Amino acid sequence: MNLNNLKPAEGSVKTRKRVGRGAGSGLGGTSTRGNKGAKQRSGYKKKIGFEGGQMPIQRRMPKYGFKNINHIEYKAINLSTIEALASAKSLSNIGLAELQGAGLVSKNQLVKVLANGAITAAVTVSAHAFSKKAEEAIVAAGGSVVKIGAAAPENA
Repeated sequence: MNLNNLKPAEGSVKTRKRVGRGAGSGLGGTSTRGNKGAKQRSGYKKKIGFEGGQMPIQRRMPKYGFKNINHIEYKAINLSTIEALASAKSLSNIGLAELQGAGLVSKNQLVKVLANGAITAAVTVSAHAFSKKAEEAIVAAGGSVVKIGAAAPENA
């Protein structure tokens, strides 16, 4: 076997279809595009969502709802979760690093502490936002609240 007698495998190479090269080629005339209509002409481009004149699905479906572009998404952490974390690891400070270490939040999430459950341990809790009752419960238990960043409005 030499370089000059190498050949591709049988049937692996096909010659491309050369359309529009005269009537004798069998692919002249309309050049496989059919007769008349937009698809037959040069420059044809189908519009996105075009369904051949039928009313497109995005116009048939009803529209409803509203997406507020200023909405801030928080990961909710309850007081019961903070209490369990503080007692399990005997922590006096609970911040984002501790919550991430426990697998409760990811590094890109904003955290809001909610007042579900009770807290008895005096802990310093750091989060992006707090509900009023959660803040009152932490302070009443002898702890303190630290708000991280100027991220968000209180009602979010």
